[in-house]
Amino acid sequence: MTAVIIIFIIHWYGSLFFQTFFHHRYASHAMFTMSRTWEKIFHILSWIFQGSSYLSPYTYGVMHRHHHAYADTENDPHSPQFDSNFFTMMWRTRNVYNDIDHDQVDVLAKFKKGVPSWRSWDNFAGNNAVRLVWVIFYIFLYWLFDAPLWTYFVFIPLQAMMSPLHGVIINWFSHKLGYRNYDVGDTSTNLMPIDWLMWGECLHNNHHKFGGRPNFAVKKWEFDPMYPCIWVMNKLNIIQFKKGKLDTDYM
Repeated sequence: MTAVIIIFIIHWYGSLFFQTFFHHRYASHAMFTMSRTWEKIFHILSWIFQGSSYLSPYTYGVMHRHHHAYADTENDPHSPQFDSNFFTMMWRTRNVYNDIDHDQVDVLAKFKKGVPSWRSWDNFAGNNAVRLVWVIFYIFLYWLFDAPLWTYFVFIPLQAMMSPLHGVIINWFSHKLGYRNYDVGDTSTNLMPIDWLMWGECLHNNHHKFGGRPNFAVKKWEFDPMYPCIWVMNKLNIIQFKKGKLDTDYM
């Protein structure tokens, strides 16, 4: 049982690490730069850690830019203002994601500009057969560690839908609960001042105020655990901060 919990925790934090670092802060907001080689490395690492719920960084980036441009309006891909519960919001987000991913909608140039695109890789990683192989792999791991039967029906579905699960936590609950530092014209909130659960993503109201800022913490008592990781990667020259983006005052 201990091994199963460890597997789940590694998947939770590993998947979300790449979603917030690569998909959100890089692909969507271009908070820093990186080489094309590193882009491809992070595409592959995202697939390894997101597994069956792999998200295309291109599609995510385009969709997320729509969220910021149209927050809490009918054009927002995911707003609790227009859905009765988070299941219907997740389904609507899925439909918007698929429309963008399959080029079934016209996307304005400003939403696509600079978003990393490796579509041949996305087509492989997002293939339903590949997603199924990942689910089988999760089941094999549970069998290998002699997991209790109930964990197959609880943890496996959560792992199979890991990325959408992360998305709904932020896009539903961080527009419903928590506190606000800024009146930004939408319902975004901060769920917690020290966000260990979601790698800083729950500092959502701060992010909606300062969309291009790599450190989501603003107040002295807030802490964004992703920012020190980004800071280290900048020091290692894996990424490069843009001028004016290094928020060392809030380390």
